[in-house]
Amino acid sequence: MSNISIIGLGGMARAIGARAVESGHTVEVIGRDAVKAKEVAAALGATAGTFGATPAGELVILAVPHAGGVPVVAQYGEALADKVIVDISNTFAGPDDTVLVTPEGSSGAQEIAEAAPASAHVVKAFNTVFGHVLAKGGPLDVLVAGDDAGAKASVTAFVESLGLRPLDAVAWRWRTGWRAPACC
Repeated sequence: MSNISIIGLGGMARAIGARAVESGHTVEVIGRDAVKAKEVAAALGATAGTFGATPAGELVILAVPHAGGVPVVAQYGEALADKVIVDISNTFAGPDDTVLVTPEGSSGAQEIAEAAPASAHVVKAFNTVFGHVLAKGGPLDVLVAGDDAGAKASVTAFVESLGLRPLDAVAWRWRTGWRAPACC
């Protein structure tokens, strides 16, 4: 299998991490709180990484809220060079998550990509799946979107390895006629 690094310690990080470990991946859990990162890693059967150091994984799951994504990626800087960064965030805020926080003509993944090194590739995935649903197990659909075919293929293979069904967001849109909201 492959090496996966997860930056974040919340429910989605735990759910993706648990499935990844169960599927035979080597998982590194990274968080600002080193003690909590070690606790989460131990609970998952993973290792704890050091926040800010170069992630061990070829895939780096950015499991932080949208508002924290760009600052985290900027802080890591060149440590994310040549990595595939998987943005799982949604770009909504407000008391009922109905306020879109990205400017018109942009997206959360695009903002992450602009903050990342030029050799990194950003793929959007997992943002349409709730953590508590993912943690229950069973097959689920995961939309995958990105500009780099190789990076999308890596994320697609990872999603499949978790027992999930990856759907290319662009191909799915054309088949169904669905029009994406400006959220992603």
